[in-house]
Amino acid sequence: QRHCKEVYRGQLASVHSAARNEELQKLARTYTHRAPWIGAVTSRKAGKWESHWEDSSTWNYANWAPIHPLHFGSSCTTLSTRDGCWRSRFCYQLRPFICQY
Repeated sequence: QRHCKEVYRGQLASVHSAARNEELQKLARTYTHRAPWIGAVTSRKAGKWESHWEDSSTWNYANWAPIHPLHFGSSCTTLSTRDGCWRSRFCYQLRPFICQY
């Protein structure tokens, strides 16, 4: 997220529809086989697990893979270039990412 803001003056992408999810999956697939970061974060708030977008937009769509999101502390989210599903990952991993402007 910080790299998107500082270098590109954007934010990690938020996804609000199946069509947008598919568009980003296809875009990512043209550049990499590794699942890139998107702007979804899952964390525990007031004893309850919830996901939110880094850009503070409304959480109105999700495409989690089975068993995800994982609840292991605050986690970031990748978009699979293979199946378009989202998966929880430790946030410190170096990966490609999708910025939006």
